[in-house]
Amino acid sequence: MQIHKNDTVVVITGKNRGSQGQVLKAMPEENKVIVANVNMIKRHMKPRAQGQPGNIVEKEAAIDASNVMLICPKCKTGVRVGYKTLENKTKVRVCRKCGTALDQ
Repeated sequence: MQIHKNDTVVVITGKNRGSQGQVLKAMPEENKVIVANVNMIKRHMKPRAQGQPGNIVEKEAAIDASNVMLICPKCKTGVRVGYKTLENKTKVRVCRKCGTALDQ
């Protein structure tokens, strides 16, 4: 999976199309990511102790990784990701438009 935790991404399809946010959690086994303030759902929570009220919590739900694109810091848009091996045998992600390394 090309999207990692703390990456800035843009949603390219669905009800949240055009929204940008930071990846809070990446789940490569399911090919899903959780993006901050995108795909918000309401979860009804039961009371945990006697006398305590239940409540409704709004939280982010997972979105498929194919529905988001990584934002290049130089291009400032969603870009496709490629890979390049450096001289010291490390593999980095690169922007397909401008060739800038996306890994910090």
